[in-house]
Amino acid sequence: MKIDFNYIRSPYDTKSCPIFFCEKSFTERPKKAVAYVTAIGVFDLIINGKKCGDSFFAPGWTSEKRVMFVKYDITKLLSVGKNTIAILAGNGYALGDISSHHYRENDKIHFFDNVAVAAHFDLTFENGVKERFDTDENWLIASSTVISSDFYQGELCDLTAPVTVFGKAEMDKGKKPAAVPFYGGHVIPHERLKAIKIITAPNGEKVIDFGQEIAGFVEINYKGNAGERIKLSHGEMLDKLGNFYNGNLQWAKAVTEYVLDGKQKIHRPHFTYQGFRYARIDEFPEENPAASMFTAVALYTEMEQTCSFSCSDERINKLFSNIIWGQKSNFTDVPTDCPQRSERFGWTGDSQVFCRTANINFDVKRFYDRWLTDMSLDQHDDGAIPCVIPAVFCGNISAGWGDAATVCPWETYLACGDKKFLSRHYPMMKKWVNYIETRAQNYGTPYLWAGDMHYGDWLAMDIENELLGSTQTDLIATAFYAYSALLCAKAAKFLGKTDDFIKYDGLYNSIREEFRKAFLKNGLPVVCPVADGDPKTPHPNVYSRHVSNDTQTAISLILNFDLCNDDERKTLAKRLSELVKEKGHLTTGFIGTPHILKALSDNGYPKQAYDLLLSDKMPSWLFPVTKGATTVWERWNGINENGDFADPDMNSFNHYAYGSVFSWIFDYAIGITVDDDGAGYNKIHIAPHPDKRIPEMQVEKKTPQGLIKVKFSVRNNSVEYKIEIPENCFATIVLPSGKTIGTNGKTSLTLTD
Repeated sequence: MKIDFNYIRSPYDTKSCPIFFCEKSFTERPKKAVAYVTAIGVFDLIINGKKCGDSFFAPGWTSEKRVMFVKYDITKLLSVGKNTIAILAGNGYALGDISSHHYRENDKIHFFDNVAVAAHFDLTFENGVKERFDTDENWLIASSTVISSDFYQGELCDLTAPVTVFGKAEMDKGKKPAAVPFYGGHVIPHERLKAIKIITAPNGEKVIDFGQEIAGFVEINYKGNAGERIKLSHGEMLDKLGNFYNGNLQWAKAVTEYVLDGKQKIHRPHFTYQGFRYARIDEFPEENPAASMFTAVALYTEMEQTCSFSCSDERINKLFSNIIWGQKSNFTDVPTDCPQRSERFGWTGDSQVFCRTANINFDVKRFYDRWLTDMSLDQHDDGAIPCVIPAVFCGNISAGWGDAATVCPWETYLACGDKKFLSRHYPMMKKWVNYIETRAQNYGTPYLWAGDMHYGDWLAMDIENELLGSTQTDLIATAFYAYSALLCAKAAKFLGKTDDFIKYDGLYNSIREEFRKAFLKNGLPVVCPVADGDPKTPHPNVYSRHVSNDTQTAISLILNFDLCNDDERKTLAKRLSELVKEKGHLTTGFIGTPHILKALSDNGYPKQAYDLLLSDKMPSWLFPVTKGATTVWERWNGINENGDFADPDMNSFNHYAYGSVFSWIFDYAIGITVDDDGAGYNKIHIAPHPDKRIPEMQVEKKTPQGLIKVKFSVRNNSVEYKIEIPENCFATIVLPSGKTIGTNGKTSLTLTD
C-alpha cells in the first residue's frame, strides 16, 4: 500500500513534546474508520483522549532511508458530534540522543532537522459516503505535559503544566524517506513484575528491587498532592556494599520524573524505556512508600517464545532464564546490544553470534526480516556492512560483524523454512561476500582477508587489558570470509541459482586452501606475517598488541568452519583441549565463545565441553549466576570475584551475546539439529549426548511442523529417552551407542540405551 503523506511540523517552541490535533464533527458515527500514521520521531495517536493501541515507540526504528506507517482501526473511538484527533510526538530514534553519536553531512548530528508527523484517515458511513482527510496546515499545535523525553535521559512529565494552543502547524516540505506499511512486530508491554521490596541501602538511599532485570519502565500507582514530585533513577546492580549502582550507564541519565496534579493516576512514561532491576527513589511525597505502588513492566517486540527447557541442575535452569530475559530485553525494535546505557544499538556482531539461539528461543522471522531489510538499505554501495544497524554510525567494517549479513539470513531460514525470506536477503549476502573479495584483492590475494581493522575476538580473556583478544584479526577475518562464502553457496543451492552455487562453493574451497597455507603449519595454527601478524606493520591503539593464533578462538573457528584437513583435525582438537586445561577455563570473546563447546564436543572432547558449561568460576557462564545475575553479562568479569565492577565505560549486565551457549545445549546436549535440506524443521537429526552430572534434561520446541519434545533421564548404567516428533517432520534419531532410528511423520518413542 502506498500513501502520499502530508507531513506537518511545529513552527513553535512548545517547551515540551508537541501535540498536533484537529477537530472533526460527525452527524452520524462512521461505519468504518481507519487511520494511517507515521512520524519523523515517535508518536502516540490519541482519539478523544484515548491512546490507540498498546504499542510503544511507533513507527519503529528503521534505516533513515525509510519510515513505516501504522494502521489503526479507530471506528469505536469516534462518536457523533465533535471528535478530537491528536498526535503526541517525541524525538525518538530520529532526533533523540540515540542518533547523535557521530556527525553527518554539514556537521549535523541527526539525519533529520525536526520532528514531523503525517496521517491519512479513511472513513465510511452507513449510507456508503466516504470521507478522507489528511494532516495539513489547518491542524493546530499545542504543548503537552510531557516536558522532555529521550531514550537515554528518561522522561519528565509535569501534570500541572498548562496545555497551550500555539497556533497552526506548517507543512514540512523537507525530503522524507519512503513510507512503507508497518511490519515486524510492535514493541508492547509484556510481563508485569511487582516490586519485591524497598530497601534502605547502607548509604541511606531508598531502592526498589524488582527481582529481575528487564527493559521497560516502572509504573507507579499514586495520587499525591498537586505540585509534589516523584523521581526515579534506574540501575542494574547494587555494589558490593549494597548501594544503588548506575555508574555503567555512560552518559545516559535514565531518570523518570513526574510532577503530580493531585489526581489518582497510574504514571508511566510515553517515549522512553530503561534497562534495570533496581530503581532509586530520588524524590517521593512520602518518606516510606509502599512496594505495592510500583510495578516493573517489560517492553519488547511481539514474538512468540517457542522453546522451553529444564534440567536437573538449577544453575543451568537459571542460565536459560537469564538467556531468555536477555533476548526479551534486547529485542526492542532492533536486536540491541544492551538496554541500559547510552548505546542500545543494533550491533551486527552481537546478533551474528546469537542469531542461532535467538531462532531456537523465539519465532523471530518477522523481527529479523525487518532488521535485515534495514541492513540491506544501509549496506554501502561496495557491499560493506556497517557495524550498527540502523546505521546511526559506521564504525569498523569488521569480520564477524558484517557477517551478520550472511549468518542471520541463513540461520533464520533454517528455523522458518521460508525460501522467500532467504531469497529477499540473498542479494545482500552476495554483496557482502563480493565486498570481502574486493578487499582481499586489494591486499594482493583474492582468498585472504588481511590488512583491515576489525573488532577481533572482542572482550576475549586470553590477553590482559586488550579489547580484541590476542587471536590474529586476519585469521578471524579470513575464517569468516570462508564461512560467509559457504553460506552463500548453500543459499544459492536451495534457491536454485546454479551458477552462483558453483561460484561461491569454489570460492569457499579456494579460501580454505589459502587459509591452510597461511595459518596452519604441521597441523597447528601459526601467525601469518601479514597485517596485525606482521610486527613491522604499525597498528595504532588497541591494534598494537601481542598476536597469537595458539588460542581457543582460533582453533575453534578452524574446526567448526572446516578449515583444516581430516589429518589435521585430531592435532588441532588435542591442542584446543590442552589450552583449556592450561588455563582451567575458557578465554574466548564474542567471536570464539559460540564455537568453543562445539569444537570440543564434535572432536572427541565432550566431557571437557561439559566441564566448561558447568564451571561456576570466573570466567564462565555460571559465574554470573553465582553472583545473582538475572540476565547475561557483556563481560565474563563484569563483576570480579572480590565484588568489584569492571570498567564502567563498557560493562553491561544485560547483553545477550554469551547467551549463544544455549545453541550448544540444544544442538548437542539435547541433540536437535536441522538438516540443510530440511529447513523449518522438516528434516532433523536428534542425537542426544547426556552427561551424568546433569542426569535429566528436556526441551519442548515449537516448530513450523508442530511440537518436538526430547527428554532424557540417566538411570545408573542406562539412559531413558522420550521423543515426540510432529507431522511432516522427518527425523533421524541417533543414540550414543550408535543405535539409529528413522521416523516419518508423527511419532512418540520411549527408548533405552
